[in-house]
Amino acid sequence: MDMNIVYAVIVLGVLALVFGLILAIASKVFEVKVDPRLPEIQNCLAGANCGGCGFPGCGGCAEAILAGKAPVTACAPAGPENAAKIAAIMGMEAPSGEKMVAHVLCNGGNNATKNFEYRGVKDCLAATKVCGGDAVACKYGCFGFGSCVAACKFDAIHIGENGAAVVDKEKCTNCGACREACPRKLIVEVPYSKKVFVNCSNKDKGPAVTKVCAASCIGCGMCERTCKFDAIHVENNVAVIDYDKCKGCTMCAKACPRNAIEPIPTAEEKEKFKAAQKAAAEKKAAAAKAAAEAAKAE
Repeated sequence: MDMNIVYAVIVLGVLALVFGLILAIASKVFEVKVDPRLPEIQNCLAGANCGGCGFPGCGGCAEAILAGKAPVTACAPAGPENAAKIAAIMGMEAPSGEKMVAHVLCNGGNNATKNFEYRGVKDCLAATKVCGGDAVACKYGCFGFGSCVAACKFDAIHIGENGAAVVDKEKCTNCGACREACPRKLIVEVPYSKKVFVNCSNKDKGPAVTKVCAASCIGCGMCERTCKFDAIHVENNVAVIDYDKCKGCTMCAKACPRNAIEPIPTAEEKEKFKAAQKAAAEKKAAAAKAAAEAAKAE
């Protein structure tokens, strides 16, 4: 056997051993300690890397939670059960509170007036750049091009039959991706258990609103005057619900002359409501008249 080859093999072996030893020492010297809680927290996250938490993926979210820069509920898709697990890992008390879901504050769609037929890229943000976003006459309305649909990783939002975005609250995880995708910021979070919603965001005054949408809130205050729980008020010309007070009686929806409050009542429900209101008014007037006559007699 050629001794040069033997020597070469020996030299390479020695070099490999030396470099291996150096790398082993370096790995110990420069070792970055990883908190054992980090992978445990990451395992509790949804794993969708949706970015709804505001951090770069689930790894970034886990690091933020561990560093105290984000709450244990930062990952909405993970749900309350996993949030409780993360709290236990962090040695904290499990968070409480009702599940929140997304809701679109617009019921315009096909009810909204179109200034012209938009034929550009079917993207809501792109549509805002064309003629100042005036394809839809209502500057607060949903374009219906589905940017929110594309952003949702949980198949929880779609363009409804009326041409506006609609949330499936059974699938919604409240990750916030659709809210970020909407250029007009029409998507908000609401309590899962609630069923009454004002489906309008138009802050213009009544006459201007009626020109651009057949299903808009005109700020008439009928809902506010009807509610017995002080749970709905007209703010900036549009009705807003206080869910801490709302009992879900739906009387405001029946009182709305524009069907801008969900659940939209049937024609029969409207007639019954009007009849009840008329009877109450007549009863009140009769009582006032009787009181006035009694006072006169005295």
